[in-house]
Amino acid sequence: MKVEKNLFPYYQPIIGAASGSIIGYEALARQYDANGLVISAGDLFSSIDIPTDQLLSWDREVRRLALKQFSQSNYNGYLSINISASWVDLIVDFNSLPTVLMLDEFNIDRSRVIVEITESKGDLDKLVEIAAVYRRHGLKIAIDDFGAGFSQLERVVAIQPDIIKLDMQLFQNAARGGIASDIVHLISRLAKRTGCRIVCEGVETVDDFHFGLSCGAQYMQGFLFSHATADFKQPTHYKKQISSLRKTFLTRTLVKEKRKLQFISNIKSLIELLKIALETDFNLHKISAHPFEKSGVLRFYLCNNEGEQISSNFNFSDTKWFEDTSQLGFNWAWRPYFYQLLALESVKDSYRLVTSERYRDFNTDMLCKTLALRLDEERILLIDIAAEWV
Repeated sequence: MKVEKNLFPYYQPIIGAASGSIIGYEALARQYDANGLVISAGDLFSSIDIPTDQLLSWDREVRRLALKQFSQSNYNGYLSINISASWVDLIVDFNSLPTVLMLDEFNIDRSRVIVEITESKGDLDKLVEIAAVYRRHGLKIAIDDFGAGFSQLERVVAIQPDIIKLDMQLFQNAARGGIASDIVHLISRLAKRTGCRIVCEGVETVDDFHFGLSCGAQYMQGFLFSHATADFKQPTHYKKQISSLRKTFLTRTLVKEKRKLQFISNIKSLIELLKIALETDFNLHKISAHPFEKSGVLRFYLCNNEGEQISSNFNFSDTKWFEDTSQLGFNWAWRPYFYQLLALESVKDSYRLVTSERYRDFNTDMLCKTLALRLDEERILLIDIAAEWV
């Protein structure tokens, strides 16, 4: 079945969060609907009724037109082009790649082109091979829609991309909180450790933009700035808008940080009271007169210098302390906050708080942190607190 389609590229800007400038564009396939309106060609390219070789031919035509227009423009940033992972399987000669030939035809600086590998399907070995070929030709590699598909993490490990583009649905769910937010923060940490840059797709609201900043994302893309359009704008087109968004972020974040500092101050005061009480025979009922629960203290317990828990868990709930002996004898020496405290003592920096990373408490399902401090020569005090503000 032969289908004739008038396909053409549109370009959606990618914004640098720090500079406020347009750092690049993603080329996206477009077509006209029955009413002459420009619409996405995504449904066309996902159709199972059109032969793959026809879809591949159309894709290359759109790609060639995008690169031609890019070469003729006065824009000096990046152009990002999509290449389906499943179509890579069809490539026979890796020494004659269509995209590379197009770059030669239009004399485009290859360092200004990013190849986005889309979809979760596709032979991983071939993807690794073609990514290496593109890199040898000076192109950068991006993994598109990260977080949508079972094989994405394996693909990142194997290809080691220059850029990770977060899946739009994952990002928008993460902006509303919950486990999706934890996943995006983990991806951000992974990117920082590997030198990879994060692009947040689907930035549609101010809250989306602020969440992207809080994750450390360098680049943003979405309807908050612009739909895909036919032309390339001046790099500074959105600079005032980005400046305003950053100022709003700073104002909101300062309020949160001040609350956090007050929270920490209250916790430290209560910890000092608890420490004094534990240096003698403490009275749980007397301790409960202090606002531990309101301040986020969930429980405390004691360990010896080998990490063995030598006391019950003393849990605080409904303005009362109660004792839980189930973890007596457990060993926590392998937890970072424990051995970090001992390491600090070895360099004469003792009697200070060491804080764990955030984690979700198994018993309460609350987001928590554990604080560790030296109680005396034989005992270490561990305190679990709610991590809403820290």
